[in-house]
Amino acid sequence: MQDEKAMEIIHDIFGVNESFKLPDAIMEMLFDKERRETAMRRYLKEYDNDLSFDGFHKYYEAEQANRKKDKQDFTPDTVATIMSKLVGSSDMYYEPAAGTGGIVITKWWNDIKDKSPFFYKPSNNLYRVEELSDRALPFLLFNLMIRGMNAIVIHGDVLERSARGVFFVQNDLDTYMAFSSLNVMPYSDEVMKEFEIKEWTGERYPEHIESKLEVIKNERSISSTTKF
Repeated sequence: MQDEKAMEIIHDIFGVNESFKLPDAIMEMLFDKERRETAMRRYLKEYDNDLSFDGFHKYYEAEQANRKKDKQDFTPDTVATIMSKLVGSSDMYYEPAAGTGGIVITKWWNDIKDKSPFFYKPSNNLYRVEELSDRALPFLLFNLMIRGMNAIVIHGDVLERSARGVFFVQNDLDTYMAFSSLNVMPYSDEVMKEFEIKEWTGERYPEHIESKLEVIKNERSISSTTKF
């Protein structure tokens, strides 16, 4: 797909006519399940149901990345593939500075290939990623959710341990064919301790819980007995 054509398609999917509007448009849509899943189905159609790579990679690097101010650069696909193979098979994955998700997508795709889509269960893998950029975060969340991943997403500074919020992305149906739900974890002392957050910064995200399983008791097990 040509870069210009890809840009037109991405803008059309999210209903924007200028690049600078896209991050906010995606973020707003993510909190509306019906609208976001309509967008996800459209994305799948445009990309021939191929989720093995980050379809936003080239677009974001060209239109959204702030190389001068934030030193944002993307990991080439070939390097992401090598890094994923070095990590190997694991039910727990952590990545700081995840960007729009290129490396974690490669890891997820390899996890699926290791088991085959017929035997892959999202609940067997938990991906924890962190990202500072307000621009990149909506793309990252969309990428995780359209792939039906179970993930913890911390929007904050990985070095200073300050965060604007923590998201829990969960595949409620636990099947490769389902999209994930979006949950905003509470701004509580318990969450701060669990994810080693020193302080909350910036505007807080609204209360938003979609999953039936309402809490992660710890990073390796999900519990429905303790509520937010």
